[in-house]
Amino acid sequence: MTAPIPRDIPELPAIPRTHALLPSFVPASAVVPPVRRPLAAVLRLVLACTAAAGVTLALLITDDPLRALSHFSLQSNVLLAGVTLLSARRAWSARAPLPSALTGAALLYITITGLVYHLLLTDPAPRFLATDSTTTPTVWVSLTGHLLHTVTPAAAVLDWLLLTAPGRLRLRRAATWMVYPTAYLLFLLLRAQLITPTTPGRYLYPFLDAEAHGFKHTLANALLLGLSFYALAVLLVALDHARPNPIRHRAKTGFRLQPPVG
Repeated sequence: MTAPIPRDIPELPAIPRTHALLPSFVPASAVVPPVRRPLAAVLRLVLACTAAAGVTLALLITDDPLRALSHFSLQSNVLLAGVTLLSARRAWSARAPLPSALTGAALLYITITGLVYHLLLTDPAPRFLATDSTTTPTVWVSLTGHLLHTVTPAAAVLDWLLLTAPGRLRLRRAATWMVYPTAYLLFLLLRAQLITPTTPGRYLYPFLDAEAHGFKHTLANALLLGLSFYALAVLLVALDHARPNPIRHRAKTGFRLQPPVG
C-alpha cells in the first residue's frame, strides 16, 4: 500500500539565482557547413584582372603616371581589384565573405566612377589619358577608358546582383563611406594650390575647377555631388534588402525526412 497524499502541501521557498544565465553562441559553420563557390571565384578573378588591366593600361599610355593615379576612377578600380581578388579567394576556399562595409564601399566607389564619367564628363577620352606623344594609338586610349569607366563598373554591379547574398549592406555604413570622397575633395583642392597656376590640368575635373568657376561655385558643386553620392549609397542599401537571393541553396545536413509508417 502507498501512503495517502496529503491535501495541504506547503509551498517551498524560491531558490535564489546566484548567477545570470550566460548566452550560448553557436557558430554558423556548426549549423550550415561552408560551401565552395568555384564559379563565383573564377568570375571575380576575371573582374579583378579586368580592373587591374584598365589601371595598367592607363599607367602605360599616359605621360604622367602619378597624375593619372590622382584620379578617382583609377583609385576606385585599384580598390575594386584588391577587394574582388580577396573575395574570389574566399569563395574558392569556402571561407566567410568579406565584411559588407568593405565590399559595399568598393561597389559604391566604382559605381560613382561609371556614373560621373557617363553623366558629367562629356569628353570621350579621359584627361589623364591625353598624351602629347603621337605614338599612342587612339584604340588603346579608347579601350582603357571603356575598361575603367564602363566594363568594370557594369561587371561589379552584376557581381553584386548575381553572385552576392542580399541584405548584407547596412544603412549606418552609408555615412562612413562618405569619408573617402570628402577626403578626396580636400586632396584635389590642396593639390591645385600646390601646383603652379599656369600648369595645364591643374584641376583634375572640370566641375571642380575653382580657377574657372570660383571657389563658391566649386564648393556648391562639391556639396551637390556629396549629397548625390550619399543618396546613391542609401539606394544601394535599399536595393540590397529588396532584391531576391541569387545564391539560395539547400544545406546538406545528413538527415532525410521519411514518410510516416502505417
